[in-house]
Amino acid sequence: MSKKMISLAMAMAFVVSTAAVSFAADCTVTAVEGTMVTVDCAGTVSTVEGTAKVGDKVMVKDGKIAPAKKKKKAIEGC
Repeated sequence: MSKKMISLAMAMAFVVSTAAVSFAADCTVTAVEGTMVTVDCAGTVSTVEGTAKVGDKVMVKDGKIAPAKKKKKAIEGC
């Protein structure tokens, strides 16, 4: 019985962590009013706190914005 409970707990932890990562999506700034920024994340428009210019790619995390991570160049393997 305890193995089933541990397996269930591990599966739930995986689902929650995956949902948290997907929530921190890349978004585009559509409007700015002072420190309140309106962002469009794949059709979902929300207002968050931060500083950015219209058209910037940002990442929304915990109701605040951060610059989107730049993609690194691919490193070719052996």
